[in-house]
Amino acid sequence: MLKRRQMVRMLAGTAAVPVVMADGGDVWARGSAKGATVSDPLAFDPEKYTTVTTTITTDDGDKAVTYRFYKAITYVANPVDVAYQSLNVSVPMAIDGTSVDASHAPILFSNQVGGYMPSSTANAAGIGSGINPRLALAAGYVVAEPGARGRTLVDADGVYYGTAPAAIVDLKAAVRYLRHNKGRVPGDTDRIVATGISAGGALTALLGTSGDSPRYDSYLAELGAADASDAVFAAVPYCPIADLDHADMAYEWNWGANPLSTGEQVDQTVSKELRAQFTDYQASLKLHGKNGFGRITARNLDTYMVETFLQPSAEKYLTDLSDADRAAYLSANPWITWSGGKATFTWMDFLTHVGARRKNTPAFDAFDLSAFENNEFGIGTTAARHFTLYSLRKATGDASARLDADLPEKIDLMNPMYFLGLRNPGRARHWFVRTGTKDSDTSLTVVGNLATSLENLGADVNVALYWDGPHGANYDAPDLIAWIGKVTGCTK
Repeated sequence: MLKRRQMVRMLAGTAAVPVVMADGGDVWARGSAKGATVSDPLAFDPEKYTTVTTTITTDDGDKAVTYRFYKAITYVANPVDVAYQSLNVSVPMAIDGTSVDASHAPILFSNQVGGYMPSSTANAAGIGSGINPRLALAAGYVVAEPGARGRTLVDADGVYYGTAPAAIVDLKAAVRYLRHNKGRVPGDTDRIVATGISAGGALTALLGTSGDSPRYDSYLAELGAADASDAVFAAVPYCPIADLDHADMAYEWNWGANPLSTGEQVDQTVSKELRAQFTDYQASLKLHGKNGFGRITARNLDTYMVETFLQPSAEKYLTDLSDADRAAYLSANPWITWSGGKATFTWMDFLTHVGARRKNTPAFDAFDLSAFENNEFGIGTTAARHFTLYSLRKATGDASARLDADLPEKIDLMNPMYFLGLRNPGRARHWFVRTGTKDSDTSLTVVGNLATSLENLGADVNVALYWDGPHGANYDAPDLIAWIGKVTGCTK
């Protein structure tokens, strides 16, 4: 049987074969070994593609986009699982019949990770269905869609091989692959804009904050990742399920008083204990608010969240409504005071408006190890582990219990706030951050603290919350495309 590295080298010189697209697009196969470099298993072959024509709906109407589709490119020399450690690249060639030169266009690096599960693009017949990648392609940008290992992958021996930090290591390796192929892969590899939703949003935030950190070097070397930068130019996280080691305490600070969907309250003793821990954590961040707000603490964070994020979100929503619809909404929500185009309300009224919380307590490090995140920190044949001292000690009844020795490093490697605390020099300087105000999959403070930390470090941060938006909301994708054009200097 061939070793994986040998297989990769052989595949690097394999010509494309004819394919038939399921969406009815016009397709023909191109390709040969012409662009492959036998001595470099990570050389991008610019001649190995299929051509696809598809229709993309934009604010300016439907656009017929013809693009080159490079499928299932293995991005490491020593892959653990090529089904996940590969990426697809889509390069626009013509839009509504007009030729496009994307050789220097920004690259949207869009991961599809959800729930820290494995993500594969190997069976895709063309660009994914996500609105951001499709609008980016229609704008003349290059789109890279990487796969990554995830927490549920188990080999024949029962060993989990996609748990932390596998996903972020894979995405970094994919970025390195693109950077390594500067001048061969279409697009500007110095203008990579990373994006993702939920756990994918957390990984996006991590890509944006941990660029070129040597903390990942040993993991990347083991995979045979390219010796290139893994820093991204900009990061676009949506509703990131991030800051996992502080997520339980943040969740209770935010949603502790909200009932479950059954109407029952969670264990208030546990909720209050976690809320108390959040006080110390928030203080440790040493964040300062905008517009002279001063130091943000757990005591005034609710005020800052309302004034900085929530009221502006409500104002935009209400302003965009017709007069009749606005009057109807305000009549149904008398807790909002609307005057002169400004909305005011209290934090407690907002929480009541949101209603039921999505998760029990603890929300992320569950006492019974049932949370997705418990599995994310599994190891070997152990499917799930505790990753906070609070849950470990509560669950075991051992007040002196300690986390497994490997966990502190892995927890750091999965937390974007850790790298912001280090002022990591390879962090992205441009950010577009979004979540919904009714997203109780995690605490709203995750986005609040992420955005504020970045602002405190001088980053360009475009942050907004979608009023009444749920987890995964994306209501202003065209604005993102315009923002990418602006920050990258692309005029398309």
